[in-house]
Amino acid sequence: MEEVNLGMGRKRENLSQIDEERAFSHWLCNIEGIGRKGQRRLLEEAGSARAVFAMAESRLARLLQPAQMGNLLRARKVGNVWEDYCRVKEKGIWYCPSCDPAFPKRLALIPDPPVGIYVAGRLPKETLPAVAVIGARACSEYGKYAARRFAGILAASGVNIISGMARGIDSIGQEASLDNQGYTGAVMGCGVDVCYPRENRTLYERIKVQGGVLSEYPPGVGPRAGLFPERNRIISGLADLVLVIEAREKSGTLITVDMALEQGKEVMVVPGRITDQLSGGCNRLLRQGASPALTPEDVLEMLDRPLRSFPPSTHWEKHGQEKETVASPSRCMASESVSAKEAGSALRQAVLEALEYTPMLAGQVAYRMEEGGRKAGLPEVMHALLELVLEGKCAQDGCYFYRV
Repeated sequence: MEEVNLGMGRKRENLSQIDEERAFSHWLCNIEGIGRKGQRRLLEEAGSARAVFAMAESRLARLLQPAQMGNLLRARKVGNVWEDYCRVKEKGIWYCPSCDPAFPKRLALIPDPPVGIYVAGRLPKETLPAVAVIGARACSEYGKYAARRFAGILAASGVNIISGMARGIDSIGQEASLDNQGYTGAVMGCGVDVCYPRENRTLYERIKVQGGVLSEYPPGVGPRAGLFPERNRIISGLADLVLVIEAREKSGTLITVDMALEQGKEVMVVPGRITDQLSGGCNRLLRQGASPALTPEDVLEMLDRPLRSFPPSTHWEKHGQEKETVASPSRCMASESVSAKEAGSALRQAVLEALEYTPMLAGQVAYRMEEGGRKAGLPEVMHALLELVLEGKCAQDGCYFYRV
C-alpha cells in the first residue's frame, strides 16, 4: 500500500475519533466532482472518510473516474485536514457525517440520505416528534394565520418544526415556533453560512441561536435552482409528518409531498376554499386521500402528542376576549355613556367575528353580520372597522379588511 500523509498536523494526537472522522468527512465532502454516489461508493469500500484519505491509488482507480481521482489526489496533497475543518468550526459550523452518533436517525432511514449534514446551531432532538410545515411563498392572509396558529401551538406542545426558511408559509411557521420557545430546523438549498432569502436575516440569526440551520452543501455554496428540490427530501426526512398550508396545483411544495410519501411519511393538509388558486394543490391532496388538518389538535392526535398550554399572548389568541377594566363606583360615568360604550364594544365584537382572514369589503362584513342575526348600517360597520384597525385587531388594504 502506498504511503500517504494523513494531513492532520501536530494536533492529531489530541483528537477524538469522532472529531477526526468529522474533519475527514468534511474534506471528502468538498472534493470537486465527487457527488453523493461517489462519496458513498468510497465510504462503503473504505469504511470511513479517514480510510478514504489513506486509500491506495490502485484502489481509488477502481472506484472513480480519472477526473474524480485526479481531484481527490490533489485534495489530499493540499492543506491540512484538521486546520481546514477548524476554519469551519470557527464560524460556528460543524459537520455531522452519516456515521456520526449524532446523525438524525430519521434521516438515515430515507432513500438517498445525505452523506452528512452541516449544522449552524443544533440538530433536532430525536426524542421529540417533528412536523415539516410547508406551503406557498406568496401566501394569503388565511395562510399566514394558519401557519402561525399550527406551528405555534405545535411548538408549544413540544413538537420540532422543520422547514426551508423560504418566503411565506415556511418562514412564518418557523418564526411562530421560535416565538413559542420551540425548536425549528431550517434546511437550506445553499451553505449554512449563506442567508437565503436575504430578507430573512433576522429569522436566520434567531434560528442559529434557538434551533439549527442545516444543509448537506458545504459552507460558501450559494443558492441554485437545482439544489432546492434535493434539499426537500431532507425537510421531509427529518419529520414524522408533513403539514401543507396553501399550495397551488403546480407547486414546489408538492415535490416535498411526493418525497414524503416515498419515505412513508404521513401527509396532512389544511383545507382551503375551492375558489382559491392557492388552495388548489391542497384540495387535490385531500381528494387523493391526505388527512385534513382542521385544528392543531388534529396534528397532535396523529402524532399521539398531548396538547400543552401555551402563552396567552400568542398571535392566535381569540380576539375580543380581552378583560375590560372595571372602574370604581366613584369614577363611573353616567349610565347613558356606559351603555353607549358597551354598545360600541358589542358592535366591534360582532364586526370582528364577521371578518375573515381573507380580505372583505365592508358591505360583505355587514351581510355576514346580518346572516348571524346582527343588523347594522354600513356607516356603523365602516366606523367599527376603522376602530378595529387602530386597535390592531384587523388590517386594511384599500377598501378591503381582514383579521390579523
